[in-house]
Amino acid sequence: MAAHAGEFVPFTGPGSPPFTATLSNNTPLVFGMGEEDAARALGAPLNYISGRPGDEIYLAIRDIGGSGFFNRKDRLYLQFRRGRLTGWKGDWGRNWMWQ
Repeated sequence: MAAHAGEFVPFTGPGSPPFTATLSNNTPLVFGMGEEDAARALGAPLNYISGRPGDEIYLAIRDIGGSGFFNRKDRLYLQFRRGRLTGWKGDWGRNWMWQ
């Protein structure tokens, strides 16, 4: 069977999409998002950790694959004030397996 290669079209010029549109997560977190918007952007449910109503801390656990032997789950803590996203922090922790 013969191989067929298409023409290379570079992503440059006035008609090209912005860099963030080429990423797999093209809906980034933005300060001021609501809880539902943040969960949709991450593709993971938010789990309540602590805080008063409107000023909560949530945890999103994203399963991003890993090697064929070990799954990798990244934890992301999200801080909300007055129902709006004000900050986030990733927690990659230490892998208990390599201690």
